[in-house]
Amino acid sequence: MFARFAALLALLLLGASAAAQTGALTDHVRESRYVTVRDGTRLAVNIYRPVHAGKVIAEPRSVIFAFTPYRARFKDEAGAVRETALEDGLALRSLLRAGYVVAVADVRGKGASFGARRGFQDRTEAHDGYDLVEWLARQPFSTGKVGMIGCSYLGGTTFHTASSTPPSLKAVFIGATDLDKYAFVRNGGITAQFNTRPDEPAEIDLASIPVDADQSGELLRQAVSEHARNTPMAPLWYGMPYRDSVSAFTGNAFWEEVAVYNHLGAIRNAGIATYFWSNWRDEPTGQVILGAANLGSKFLAGPGDHCVPPAGFDFAGEVIRYFDHHLNGVNNGIDREPLATYFVEDANGGRYVKSEQLPGVQSRPLPWFLDGPSSGQSGALSSAPGERDVDHFAVDYDLPPPEAFAFWPSPMDNHGVSYTSAPLVEPMTLIGFPVTHLSVTSTHPEADVFVYLDLVQADGSAEVVSFGRLKLSHRELALAPYDTIGLPWHSGRSSDVRGLAPGEEALLSIAMTPLSRVIPTGARLRFTVAGADPRQRNLQDIRLTPPPNIGVLRGGRDPSRIELPLAS
Repeated sequence: MFARFAALLALLLLGASAAAQTGALTDHVRESRYVTVRDGTRLAVNIYRPVHAGKVIAEPRSVIFAFTPYRARFKDEAGAVRETALEDGLALRSLLRAGYVVAVADVRGKGASFGARRGFQDRTEAHDGYDLVEWLARQPFSTGKVGMIGCSYLGGTTFHTASSTPPSLKAVFIGATDLDKYAFVRNGGITAQFNTRPDEPAEIDLASIPVDADQSGELLRQAVSEHARNTPMAPLWYGMPYRDSVSAFTGNAFWEEVAVYNHLGAIRNAGIATYFWSNWRDEPTGQVILGAANLGSKFLAGPGDHCVPPAGFDFAGEVIRYFDHHLNGVNNGIDREPLATYFVEDANGGRYVKSEQLPGVQSRPLPWFLDGPSSGQSGALSSAPGERDVDHFAVDYDLPPPEAFAFWPSPMDNHGVSYTSAPLVEPMTLIGFPVTHLSVTSTHPEADVFVYLDLVQADGSAEVVSFGRLKLSHRELALAPYDTIGLPWHSGRSSDVRGLAPGEEALLSIAMTPLSRVIPTGARLRFTVAGADPRQRNLQDIRLTPPPNIGVLRGGRDPSRIELPLAS
């Protein structure tokens, strides 16, 4: 928590310093109001205009818009007013200081907005974003050019609004969201951490600050009463096991509705500039890389976790330069810089590199094979396959409960079978997606399989650097409707799902989360196979009795292995 606060504080200081150097825009005025979208729903919008020398800047300015389910303005538990636009995790405060108009709206069914949320980032929300972008573009304070920025859910509202191609939307900065929601939320057919937490009680939205005209708060209370009709998020996702499942809540194949990949051509044709951002210790990063690959977008990856501004990088400055170029026509050279900027962690901390290629595209797969134990009970990771054999384990469901927002797993070597390499004799740079090819048997036809790659330091300390998951019945590979940059893809369609027969051997191909890491001399890599993960919020509801016994086969003609992305 302290590290995240320190990173945000550093970014605020960077933003303040940049503003001081570029023009003394040090204050703002705010107004809030309801804006009516196409179906008559009123959405709460907060507008912040820059002030210079004590006066509101009169000439029209470009607008930066963020669209949030987390309340644009509210009172926290201590009674302090919190405003999304005046914090700098998304560089909004710095953008305001740089002379942009900043607007933050509550999505329908949340905050001070009216309406009910039909689904998580559905086409209704995308069209709401369209209507708000065009409304902002028509206001007298606006040049008619709008940019959007967001991370996590706000990254999703940004991406989905872009998919509706509002004519006035010229550039988007998208963080930590997905291109393919089924392949993310139900990765490998298995729900886990993201999007499955309980829905918030009405008291959360009632802590929103009413819009200016609603002094009594009566409209806020009316709006929040409508939120009781919101579709519950976790049951929505749990209720659609297949990509083509029809939701009991929405009455359609909802995964297809919320798949942004269906709209890539529209985004390209609209000429909307795109910049994707995520951090290496964050599960959405793989989806962000795929989004950038499919749109030929600029890309940024830092060393931190979920939506934390990248340490050691002028994030606010990069965001301002990006929008300056695409909204204001500033010839600052950002369009001529390399496509990708990303952090490579090493024993000395790490460094940022710039490349014309997305991370991992030029890496070559280095296979390390699962082998028998060299000592004790742990198996080995070897450069060549060993003798044909099998290791069995019973799935362990009695796992320690995770943190409320456990975006990253802890080592699982005590809850499955593990294979550990010898200490490295020289450093190894891994950039990109590890891919597991695992031959297994199971006593249950639909058991879950989780895989983890750990970095074990010379002192014995260990951390997970990559992970993946796949339900046995979802193992069939298929051709994706977008560019997967060569990674295995499982459709999850009901026609492609097949249980594993008793005694049947199955080959699982699993794309793991990407990494960018120098493995130091003397460290070891450890590969673990398990059958459950503590980040599964419904783990005790889905546990199987008796626990499945999973066999991991090694050696033979198509030996189990992990292909490491060795940087060239």
